[in-house]
Amino acid sequence: MTTVVVVKKAGQVAIAADTLVTFGDTRLGHRYESNSKLFRVDTPAGPSYVGMAGTVAHFPVLRKAMTALPKEQLLLNSKDEVFDSFTRLHPLLKETFFLQTKEDDNDPYESSQFSVVIANASGIYGLYSYREVFEFKEFWGIGSGRGFALGAMHATWDKARTAREVALAGVHAGCEFDKNSATPVDIFTIKLKGSQ
Repeated sequence: MTTVVVVKKAGQVAIAADTLVTFGDTRLGHRYESNSKLFRVDTPAGPSYVGMAGTVAHFPVLRKAMTALPKEQLLLNSKDEVFDSFTRLHPLLKETFFLQTKEDDNDPYESSQFSVVIANASGIYGLYSYREVFEFKEFWGIGSGRGFALGAMHATWDKARTAREVALAGVHAGCEFDKNSATPVDIFTIKLKGSQ
């Protein structure tokens, strides 16, 4: 799958991801295809970076769907804004991109089928398949390398000076130990709103 992390520290927000794609037992590394798992979307409040874990098909679909939404409807600067934006995206994902929304017979809601992290000047957010949204205070990770990344970020937190350092430690740990993650690493940083 992947290792994608978001970090908020010292007036900075960082998002980072590995660049490996896997097809069962086959690995498609960055050498053979530019596998970016992060993309930028411009919102009325400024840029946001989005990272995903899940099937490769989700990446172009979510990128296209988010850019198709009118800019004034794509708001990502609080838990409620993220929830509202992805609720507006859900019909578009179903009708235009043919998203299959069923995971299980007992689903409480239609699923969006993906895990997403978002980094912007307001903070770091996570969104899961039933559109449950979390706002993280320090750091988080998604994908198959998440456990390794969380451990590395926790161990690095007190020593690191910046969000970028913590994020790199997390993704590099995922790349080291998770069979579905590999370098090179993509990373973006943003100044946190209200920081000096």
